[in-house]
Formats: sequence, C-alpha cells, structure tokens
Amino acid sequence: MPAPSTSVDVCMYDGFGLNSGLTITGGNGALLVNGEAFAWRPWEATGSMELVNKKGQFDLPKEAFGIFDLLWPRPDLLVIGVGKHNLPLSPETKKHIAELGMRVEVLDTRNAAAQFNLLATERGVSEVAAALIPIGWKEGVGAEA
Repeated sequence: MPAPSTSVDVCMYDGFGLNSGLTITGGNGALLVNGEAFAWRPWEATGSMELVNKKGQFDLPKEAFGIFDLLWPRPDLLVIGVGKHNLPLSPETKKHIAELGMRVEVLDTRNAAAQFNLLATERGVSEVAAALIPIGWKEGVGAEA
C-alpha cells in the first residue's frame, strides 16, 4: 500500500517536509487530518508560547483542537508530537481528546511522525490524525529561537 501524501518525509528544526512535496516551515507545527495538511500553531490558542504546565505536562487548550469540533467522522487515533523530547500529556488535554471520541498517543515529534506514517499507511488517513510540534520548538520562545 502506498504511503499517504500527508506522510512526513522529514522533521526539520522549524517545520516538516511531507510526501506530497508540501513543506511546512516558519516554526509552524503540522496538523495532518483526513489526508489534508494544515499549519498548526497551538501556542496562538494559549496566547503565549507556553505549552508545558508547571507539572511538566504538555497542556493545550480545547481551541488548539478546534478542527475536530467540525470534523465528522473523527479519526479514531490522534498522534501528538510534542517536540524534541517526549512529555506527558496533561489530564485536561487527555480528557478533552477523549471527549472528542479519539484515543491519543504522545511521543517526541520524530517518533510521532514515524508512528503516524506507519498507522496512516496501514489503517488509512481517515482513521489516524497527527498534531506535530517542530523539533526546534522551545518552551517560552517557540521555534523561532
């Protein structure tokens, strides 16, 4: 089975290169949903570059996942890439994703991209989505630093 066009070919410091030839750069994350690729800036939903709470958990507001409020049917699984190093997901973020009817898997961005590529190829892009933060993203300063 061929890899989907939204497969991640390369994780860059400030973005991603996709199988389709599309490049997402400028410090943007990537949201890969139903065979479509979107630039994703979850820090804009928080009003700051802070994506990690005081407990060291990756913590995003509901607004960061707003596209899933509009999408039906939703993917079964959301793979989240949280940057260069893996972090636990906050209980609030985990709960919101569960309320959307999706399971979640959290990994560092490189492994999350590889997991998305594998599962999207096996199961199809309608079943698996990915939300990826660039590997150059740094708490408090973003990918521009």
